[in-house]
Amino acid sequence: METRLQKILSQWGIASRRQAEAMIERSRVRVNGIIAHLGQKIDPQKDTVTVDGQLVSPAQRPHLVYILLHKPAGVVSTCYDPQGRKTVLDLLPGHLRFRQGIHPVGRLDADSTGALILTNDGDLTFKLTHPRHSIPKTYRVVVKGHPSEAVVQMWSQGVILDGRKTRPAQVRIIEKFADSTCLEIILQEGRNRQIRRVAQILGNPVLKLHRTAIGPIQLQLPREGYLSEGKYRYLKASEIQFLQKI
Repeated sequence: METRLQKILSQWGIASRRQAEAMIERSRVRVNGIIAHLGQKIDPQKDTVTVDGQLVSPAQRPHLVYILLHKPAGVVSTCYDPQGRKTVLDLLPGHLRFRQGIHPVGRLDADSTGALILTNDGDLTFKLTHPRHSIPKTYRVVVKGHPSEAVVQMWSQGVILDGRKTRPAQVRIIEKFADSTCLEIILQEGRNRQIRRVAQILGNPVLKLHRTAIGPIQLQLPREGYLSEGKYRYLKASEIQFLQKI
């Protein structure tokens, strides 16, 4: 049975579907010795696939890994950065960093910190980053000034961004400082730099942005304590099950 090449590469643990598409577009993938094209379908039982000249197959699929990383500021949420900045993979030990296919699920911008999932389960990544799925993500955000209750209400109900309204969010004031305010924000969507852009529109620019949880997957665990910045842990079976059921 023929299946799209990017889906096959994802199922085999080579890369996420988006990464596989980028690899195909960069002519890094060949099918039966011929440079592959985006949207191409193959029969994995008959066709031979190579990536960067190396033969790949289902038998080479690595053991699936699910990791929670506490991303520090200044680290980019990609596998490779053409500007030479440190990436989230650089924070992992060699036996994970060089394991084929491990990649971040979604992104935190370089200036933001906190919870980020990494995996080599391409199918799960595709599912979790698809717009129809909405895992609640919890943030602690320090903004400039003191947003009024009206502003908090407006943020909660949704703000026009790029011509369409953001989904309702949970926004509450945690603490006020001399010239800034700490908010807890729970989003059901993740548009590009959404919190920073909405805060700017509402007149209270973000000073610090920290993601504390992705659904029930938290940096703080009752027994193990807080996952330190730059450190990682493997997801628990219950956390993996939560992601797979979405």
